[in-house]
Amino acid sequence: MRIGLLSLIGASLLAMPLTATAKDFTWAFQGDVQEMDPQARRETFTTSVINNIMEGLVRYDQNLRIEPALATSWELPEPKRWRFHLREGVTFHNGNPFTADDVIVTYERGSSPDSFFRGGLANITGMEKVDDYTVDVTTDVPYPLLLNDLTNMLIFDREWLEEHDALNPVNPAKGEDGYTMRHAMGTGPFKLVEYRRDDRTVFEVNEDWWDNANKVHNLTHVVFRPISSDATRVAALLSGELDLMFPAPLQDIDRINATPGYKVIESPELRTLMMGFEMGDDELHNSNIKGKNPLKGLKVREAIMQAIDIDLIVDKVMRGHAIPASVIMPKALNGYDDRLDGRLLPYDPAAAKAKLAEAGYPDGFSMGMDCPNDRYVNDEEVCVAIVAMLARVGIEAKLTAQTRANHFPKVQAGESDFWMLGWAASTTVDAHNFLNSIMVTPDGVKGAYNPGNYSNARVDELEPLIAQETDPKKRADMIYEAFKIHKEEIGHLPLHTQTNVWAVRDGIEVVQPANGVLPLMYVHIDD
Repeated sequence: MRIGLLSLIGASLLAMPLTATAKDFTWAFQGDVQEMDPQARRETFTTSVINNIMEGLVRYDQNLRIEPALATSWELPEPKRWRFHLREGVTFHNGNPFTADDVIVTYERGSSPDSFFRGGLANITGMEKVDDYTVDVTTDVPYPLLLNDLTNMLIFDREWLEEHDALNPVNPAKGEDGYTMRHAMGTGPFKLVEYRRDDRTVFEVNEDWWDNANKVHNLTHVVFRPISSDATRVAALLSGELDLMFPAPLQDIDRINATPGYKVIESPELRTLMMGFEMGDDELHNSNIKGKNPLKGLKVREAIMQAIDIDLIVDKVMRGHAIPASVIMPKALNGYDDRLDGRLLPYDPAAAKAKLAEAGYPDGFSMGMDCPNDRYVNDEEVCVAIVAMLARVGIEAKLTAQTRANHFPKVQAGESDFWMLGWAASTTVDAHNFLNSIMVTPDGVKGAYNPGNYSNARVDELEPLIAQETDPKKRADMIYEAFKIHKEEIGHLPLHTQTNVWAVRDGIEVVQPANGVLPLMYVHIDD
């Protein structure tokens, strides 16, 4: 594993807001929690917040190593069968006991053909109850990444789902709604008190949490606030309204560090930003070219790559707080091969123009371009820079920058020509996650985040082989082959890997893991 990117930050407490007690904690992010249902979509920030309320059979520790959670142990009685022994004496926040029935209903709900979440359970063929505290999980092949996948399957209370007519999954991308979108019931260290979309989410400590004997945090009351404006977020921190905020606006780092009692903390992150191409449809959605799709041609994708100065974006737009990406996964991810280092083609606008002409577009063309403005660090600014760079070679990118609540449903619905996506493989911390989610041909289960329909038969063949291979050398060679193919075909255009850039008040100790999430169970306020 290439992890070890954890940063544990502590300082002495300066002052708490007059309205707070020593164990109150208020923090902000640039966007909001999308909903309270962890199976409604696979969006890292939303899931990371719900993780404080609901738990899986296993979880990641401070160093992104897997450890027991609602399962105490497991073994493999057969190569494709795992047996999990569940933790006894655990109760949900409503007092209902946790049993195998809750695990089974969670799997059935998440793996339903109507669930957008099912791609995260793609290699599981079934779960069956052995007894109240034992569950067997079967996989389609011997699958060494099962534990990684299960960190993301947060367990529902069956009785609670039945009570609120919520046994069926909800797909917000289709405009569906339900009780679980605004309410949550779990076994975790914090209880949901209030969820007001675009305003605040309030938690209180779970005094009956099964792991309280080993807890690190000393919080009693937590408030999360979505604050999209960089200036407002910084002002809220420096005025004492917040204890922590992220991302810290890159242009304000020096100002925050110069303010007594506050500090910017930074560590490498797993998330890589990329641009996706519509390659499945025969015509783009928003283009002056009718009857054909320029992005299907490799020469056009090569031209787009050579038109974009990624080093300039990293230097100027990201102010040096990013690392140029060679492929769509970061170097720190398990499975990365140094042979993938280096950009496929250099920045060269003249070469880009020549390739457009060679492809039959000497005057360029227009296309739609979609980016979020509240999900990644300087996401809209990066896209504005790309628009200008493409314009220099004759490509008019018609930019729509909007909140991620609108951006991702549009992209997932297949309505975009050219779009921004960030991916961290935070659920598995492994290269296979990119293959399974982004690189394989969509089949209704796998390729859930490949709406542009990139497709290569050899990549599709390698994905299940990689999933089941236990020989490290053979597995590494197959991963290298798949990513080399994807890189040479420019299946997606890699941009850069972000860094975690947060700002904290003195006296707040936090863990800053490489998957870019804030685990409240590790937050400690100095006395």
